[in-house]
Amino acid sequence: MTFEIFPAVDIRDGQAVQLVQGVDGSQKVFGDPLKAARRWQSDGARWLHVVDLDAAFGRASNADVVARIVADVDIDVELTGGIRDDETLERALATGCRRVNIGTAALERPEWCAQAIAAFGDRIAVALDVRGTALASRGWTKDAGDLDPTLARLDAAGCARYVVTDVGSDGMMRGPNVDLLRHVCALTDAPVVASGGVSSLEDLLVLAGLESDGVEGAIVGTALYVGAFTLADALDIVARR
Repeated sequence: MTFEIFPAVDIRDGQAVQLVQGVDGSQKVFGDPLKAARRWQSDGARWLHVVDLDAAFGRASNADVVARIVADVDIDVELTGGIRDDETLERALATGCRRVNIGTAALERPEWCAQAIAAFGDRIAVALDVRGTALASRGWTKDAGDLDPTLARLDAAGCARYVVTDVGSDGMMRGPNVDLLRHVCALTDAPVVASGGVSSLEDLLVLAGLESDGVEGAIVGTALYVGAFTLADALDIVARR
């Protein structure tokens, strides 16, 4: 298994942004998301993690922007944000992305989520956004139950992959929540992608060291955008570990 690094392209009002702890309005703006996607591809990324923040907050959709990104780059794209019913799932998949992450609907509409998993297999991942031991939904604005029983239900439905975010770490540049990741990996045989808190190359090495536990990659956003390290250096250090 190759440990993947997923550069994040979070889109709000058609612009690439980064939020702090997912709080709407806390964003720093980094310009054209297509330029960001091209930059990460040229630096060696094999995947992009694209977040439609407007869809996540229930305001609008950036599906047209995402479709342009998918058409422009030659690497895989996973898309998350606001995928909560047949219409939004169809719109997300129509962008041409390789897979989608279902978040809120996995918690609020479990039967629909199970049907989506059955229909689309590994094109569906579930985003588990965790605050303490509780799950967060609706753009991290609401508590949505406990982690462990939800994970057991999703495993029983055949979920192929989880994207696990420690809400308290996201955008804070304080390092990932290793205990949370180990806890999730102990409860499932499905691969886990880590999200939130990566601030240094050392953080990435720590996460790559969890590969044998089931962590297959890490999403990196703010650290890349503010220049804490380069994607090329991150890919190199993980490959040489």
